[in-house]
Amino acid sequence: MNYSQLSTAIQDYVENTEATFVAQIPTFVQLAEERIYNSVQIPAIRKNVTGSLTLGVKYLQLPSDWLATFSLAVIEPVTNAQSFMLNKDVNYIRAAYPDPDDTGTPQHYAQFDQNTLILGPTPDLNYAMELHYYYYPQSIVTAGTSWLGDNFETVLLYGAIREAYVYMKGEQDMVANYENKYQESLGLLKVLGDGKDRRDAYRSGQVRIPVL
Repeated sequence: MNYSQLSTAIQDYVENTEATFVAQIPTFVQLAEERIYNSVQIPAIRKNVTGSLTLGVKYLQLPSDWLATFSLAVIEPVTNAQSFMLNKDVNYIRAAYPDPDDTGTPQHYAQFDQNTLILGPTPDLNYAMELHYYYYPQSIVTAGTSWLGDNFETVLLYGAIREAYVYMKGEQDMVANYENKYQESLGLLKVLGDGKDRRDAYRSGQVRIPVL
């Protein structure tokens, strides 16, 4: 389902084609997308970048579209083997590595602020690194198509319709009806995103639901 088809479906379901309503459809869709992306860890909202850790610098700048960290690996300069760093909090980094001049191969990282990670210990070399992270993909509103629209259109449709009924101050039973349909579709998406796609996950800290 592309955006044009989605927009038409929303209007058909709620039986509203008024210009002021139609103008709000992009907002309904984007609110639904944000809600979905914050509920399920699907591969479609994950990407990776490579870069470098700088000698003597214990901070790592995050990409501008970063939402949450999935994993961070430091690459050994001789063997090119990836060593995955452990996620800690800032207090742990400060306590374990109180002296910024205490250098070595970084073993841990923590969220320092919304733009930066702090590393421990401070890098003793210019290491290559690979960061896997979550981000908000381009909306179907602007891209025309999306992974959700192509693979799980029901959760996007029902999520947007629910937002549309809230906007129209619709009957509470209709809002509840489409909220239930949204949650049912979201549950199926969770089986994929937080279930089947986690079957061989290496890290035990990932969200994981049982899959029969």
